[in-house]
Amino acid sequence: MRNGRTLRLIGLAALAALTAAACGDGGGGGTKPGAGTPSGGSALSLPSLKGEKIEVAAVWTGPEQENFTKVLKEFEKRTGATVTFVPAQDPIVNFLGTKIAGGSPPDVAMLPQVGAIHQAVAQKWVKPLGPEAKAQLAKNYSKGWQDLGAVDGTPYGVYFKAANKSLIWYNTAAFDNAGASEPKTWKEFLATAETISNSGVTPVSVGGADGWTLTDWFENVYLSQAGPEKYDRLARHELKWTDPSVTQALTTLGELFGKPGLLAGGTNGALQTEFPVSVTQTFTGGDRAKAAMVFEGDFSAINIAETGAKIGTDAKVFPFPAVGDAGTAPVVTGGDAAVALKDSKGAQALLTFLASPDAARIWAAEGGFLSPNKALDPAAYPNDVQREIATSLIGAGDDFRFDMSDQMPQSFGGTPGKGEWKALQDFLKNPKDVRAIQLRLEADAAKAYKD
Repeated sequence: MRNGRTLRLIGLAALAALTAAACGDGGGGGTKPGAGTPSGGSALSLPSLKGEKIEVAAVWTGPEQENFTKVLKEFEKRTGATVTFVPAQDPIVNFLGTKIAGGSPPDVAMLPQVGAIHQAVAQKWVKPLGPEAKAQLAKNYSKGWQDLGAVDGTPYGVYFKAANKSLIWYNTAAFDNAGASEPKTWKEFLATAETISNSGVTPVSVGGADGWTLTDWFENVYLSQAGPEKYDRLARHELKWTDPSVTQALTTLGELFGKPGLLAGGTNGALQTEFPVSVTQTFTGGDRAKAAMVFEGDFSAINIAETGAKIGTDAKVFPFPAVGDAGTAPVVTGGDAAVALKDSKGAQALLTFLASPDAARIWAAEGGFLSPNKALDPAAYPNDVQREIATSLIGAGDDFRFDMSDQMPQSFGGTPGKGEWKALQDFLKNPKDVRAIQLRLEADAAKAYKD
């Protein structure tokens, strides 16, 4: 389903627990669960696939690829299959199209956009879930997550990895040095940025080289300011990008992007900064870091860990601030869904495994991961920060909104150098030219939805 939903995840009490939590075993007690060793044993039945070879394509690299590979290794151990990870180029739909045209599609692919699932189904590339995978999906996922992986009522995708994309992580040393505190509104956020800037540290790091981070900035501002109804309509292109609500959101975002001294490296530097660097440069060097704050999802924790900063002490987090007098703090979610491109026993068995808590538990133990699987024990997560985020995600049930750009045709909402990604990069370069950006966004969206 392309209908967006807002993930109302973290209340004030949960955030207090979140930001007070430490990394490691984090006060939650217990031993970090071993990969593929479910407490109390596993009731999941998988077929013998000895001698069968399975290819799985995903755009994950670095630690994400390494951790997903651990999940695949456990599947190999249980079934006897040989599973190969196929590094995919972004956008993955284009990559898969080339593979299919060449007669060598992977067995399974991880699709990071709802729109990509719809596009792949329309092209007749993917196969519906088999009975075992559907049973695991129905047992372990709320209806909202099931619907996101379905097209016209037929389930095709299993959302294995989710994300809360409305968090702002901050360097506590830089905050303490500036005498800054966590802001709750956009106005307070800008004032906090000024306070930090006056202390000698650039306040905000933006990974503008990756256009998807800019869509997340826009979506959070828009959802809080315009509200969920208009968010849904814009996501379906029932509302034009020239609408006054879009003008207001871009103008608001321009208050940050357009003011000198607030972005690490300035706008040109931000446009050359990739997402992982935007995170690591915020937590390298203590109060002498290149920036004090960075916006992005729970998955930022894995990049923070690479710097040696400890979450809960060196690095803390607060919700994306509420925008406008009547706005509420937004929380947007995203996710990666597994789909089968071959109607084989191995592909369906892997989807069944990925829909189970057994698979989710393996990556959860490694950190930098959030699962929408409600059967996963929160104790599987390595620290209290991630446990709180995960518990709130599951507690939200069906009451959430999905990342807007991920609901759109991939040519508009998910392609580097094109559509929304490119338009917002140009907006970051020149935040004053709001009208021109809106006209481009509308022209590109109209073409993509027509196609």
